[in-house]
Amino acid sequence: MWNRDEIEGKGDRLKGRAKQEAGEILNDEKLREEGAADEASGNVQETLGKGRRKVGEAIKDIGNAIKR
Repeated sequence: MWNRDEIEGKGDRLKGRAKQEAGEILNDEKLREEGAADEASGNVQETLGKGRRKVGEAIKDIGNAIKR
């Protein structure tokens, strides 16, 4: 199951892509750059969330192995 960081990261990536496309259509360099920054930030946040989820799953697996 996804965590909050993963969901927010995906949202930021999509928002960034939309801003970049709008910047292309409107020929607005500032909007394109802002979109690229949002997309990069979203990638980092999503990756952090995935890492947290994987660590949590590993800890849970270890706990289940110990119980056996």
